[in-house]
Amino acid sequence: MAENEDGQERSEEPTEKRKRESKEKGQVPRSRDLTTMLLLLGSAALLWIFGDFMLEGFEELFNWSFKLDRITLLDEKAPYIYLQKALKQGLMILSPVAIPLFFIALVSPGLLGGWTFSGEAMTPKPEKLSPLKGIKRMFGVKSLVELLKSIAKVLVVGAVSFFVFWIYKDDFFILSTEPLRVAIVHAGSMFFWAFFYISSALGIIAAIDVPFQLWQHNKEIKMTKQEIKDEYKETEGKPEVKGRIRQLQRQMAQARMMENVPEADVVVTNPTHFSVALKYDQLKMAAPIVVAKGTDLIAARIRELAQENEIPIFEAPPLARALYHTTEINDEVPAGLFVAVAQVLAYIFQLRGKNRYEQQSMAVPTIEIPEEFEQYTKQPEDAE
Repeated sequence: MAENEDGQERSEEPTEKRKRESKEKGQVPRSRDLTTMLLLLGSAALLWIFGDFMLEGFEELFNWSFKLDRITLLDEKAPYIYLQKALKQGLMILSPVAIPLFFIALVSPGLLGGWTFSGEAMTPKPEKLSPLKGIKRMFGVKSLVELLKSIAKVLVVGAVSFFVFWIYKDDFFILSTEPLRVAIVHAGSMFFWAFFYISSALGIIAAIDVPFQLWQHNKEIKMTKQEIKDEYKETEGKPEVKGRIRQLQRQMAQARMMENVPEADVVVTNPTHFSVALKYDQLKMAAPIVVAKGTDLIAARIRELAQENEIPIFEAPPLARALYHTTEINDEVPAGLFVAVAQVLAYIFQLRGKNRYEQQSMAVPTIEIPEEFEQYTKQPEDAE
């Protein structure tokens, strides 16, 4: 099993972050055999499609190149003109094959591992000049596999070549008896099929090499358990730092919540342990919303702000506890508590515009909580 420089086993599968970093460093799986096979098969296919066109084109080019009259032979500039025209015509004949092969050579390496450009991979590394590490690489598993692949290539290609020669052994002798044009076409057909068979043979090597390169790359970027832990700490942050961040977030949330208390219509209290500030705008809201809530010190601060801003405080312990446990800030009041909250708001809205004597004479509504919320209305000592 692979080990890192500290001797720890790389037994863990690489994380997405590790895979991304390895790609940024240029460490991606590559199969030269796959690229070679695709280039050769692409060449065979292009020869099959454009073979006749190329043969006719080169035949015309050869005929034109050797048809020279006396005046042309005595012209000093003629060789340069003929050479320039021959090169141009030759490139035109080869272009239907050369251009697609260029794109195949450009695209095929990216089929395994994707495209990547890394300046770090191009940076010279002194450790690569170390003779000891060079010897270690020479006698490593990867070098052994490359040696076996090379031997396999020779054996496979040699066997296929012998097979092709055996198939066409009679045709080689027939070529010498055929007219020139017929012999050229016949030889071209033999060359194409021999080329195709030998190129296809490399598919066997590529079928073995591609899984091996994927396995080898995955093995090289595997991680130790300590690396997994270090990456988690780096990504998620240290526990004490995360705790401090959560504390600051809570403080900021509480500060924003306290800013909403002066806009509330009523604060429902326990009366000491719980406080929930409610707001309701008949024109803009479908139901009352909770703009602030808290227990103990935060509850006391909500009541203090309510008194400073002349916000009514309504004591309803079961309702305060039920609202606290079933809502979050800016949540609408649960449907099951609509009636209870509506009674409170109706009472508060009736108080507005009345003098102190009239307010004292008004009957305080009795708030009833539905059975489904009774579990939230019990005090800690009742729950025990």
